[in-house]
Amino acid sequence: MLLRVRVTLPDRPGTLGQVARTLGVSGADIVQVVVLERLGGRAVDDFTVVWPGTARVERLLAGLAAIPGVRVDGVWRAIGAPTTTGQDAELLAQVAANPADGVATLVDAVPGLLAADWAVAAVVPLDWAARGSGGATVGHASWRAPVPPRLPEVTPLRARSMTTPDGHHYAVAPFGRAGLVLVVARDHSEPLAAAAFHSTEVDRLAQLVRAGAVILGDRLDLVGAPPVTTIT
Repeated sequence: MLLRVRVTLPDRPGTLGQVARTLGVSGADIVQVVVLERLGGRAVDDFTVVWPGTARVERLLAGLAAIPGVRVDGVWRAIGAPTTTGQDAELLAQVAANPADGVATLVDAVPGLLAADWAVAAVVPLDWAARGSGGATVGHASWRAPVPPRLPEVTPLRARSMTTPDGHHYAVAPFGRAGLVLVVARDHSEPLAAAAFHSTEVDRLAQLVRAGAVILGDRLDLVGAPPVTTIT
């Protein structure tokens, strides 16, 4: 299976090599490394690895914890193939080619791009501020979404990440129209524990949503709207 391993490590020569060697000794086959952040002498890296199903993840965690200065931020199953250059542009091209299913296309594709479990397009009512909470409903859900989806308190104001008390991680980004918000989730599960969404991932989601909103325009008003019944 594919695993995503996120580590924070000292940004100095040799440390990345130690992490890579530890992953290999533990049985992981590295297929991709993405640097999410380099700041103040520290780096945050995402490793996508092929992990043998019979091996115990505890061995991997113990090996990484033994490297001085290295902290494991999360290990979780990765859905879909590793991220490659051009995937976002390809997704937006699909949305533009078939705008009638544009929101559904975004919702179904985003979990694979962000190594998440599921996503929904949530519709926040116009009077959400007066209600004191989002009160969002589901306009479209990806195929792995639970029924009903567990939605955090979302508002149609800004893109951000959040973690609920039960350990589930979310990234949300508003379309800027019709109270529509794209919600992406990483579920908490044992023995694996996913990392929270990094700011670069939230920014990526926000860019996709903004571009999608420009492409879809008035079609966003129809998401979650009741069907029109024609009386003859």
